[in-house]
Amino acid sequence: MAELFLRRLTRWQAEKQRESLADLYVEAYVGVAGEEFRDRQDFLRRFEGHVQQPDFEFAVAAAEELVGCAYGFRVSRSGEWWRGVDQALSSHLEELTASGQVFALAEVMVLPSCRRRHVATRLVDHLLARSDAARTIALVDPGNAPARAAFRSWSWTGLGVSGVASDAPAPEVWSRLPTH
Repeated sequence: MAELFLRRLTRWQAEKQRESLADLYVEAYVGVAGEEFRDRQDFLRRFEGHVQQPDFEFAVAAAEELVGCAYGFRVSRSGEWWRGVDQALSSHLEELTASGQVFALAEVMVLPSCRRRHVATRLVDHLLARSDAARTIALVDPGNAPARAAFRSWSWTGLGVSGVASDAPAPEVWSRLPTH
């Protein structure tokens, strides 16, 4: 792989890149053949909502072309993220959320040909370098073993399940305390 460059994009720049990001998503998460259009549309719908969130942050990794991205935002102060999480833990997280101190890592994606080269690690570190949040969280599908292994290798902690999902298995909440 050629030299890798990391850079932040503004909300406006990220929105302008939405089609390229959707292409990256389809390539990064090769799913069931024939479902690419629906997967792409689902990503675009989620991205449209995410990019409007408070304190949206976005980073890309590129060599000769876009190879990955990571983005996130401050968690809504409503506390809905913590339904289904252990009561003692959720009250602490709700308190941090109410004071605007929780950042959600909403997406990390890297092309399969660039995995196992620390691209995701570098992207997440780059994205979170300026964060002043008291805690960073990510929701992970419990069946996504590679994502769970990545979060473990990054010294994140599994906190339990969240009640955010409705018809799918409840995602696991992973957390990282600030490193600064």
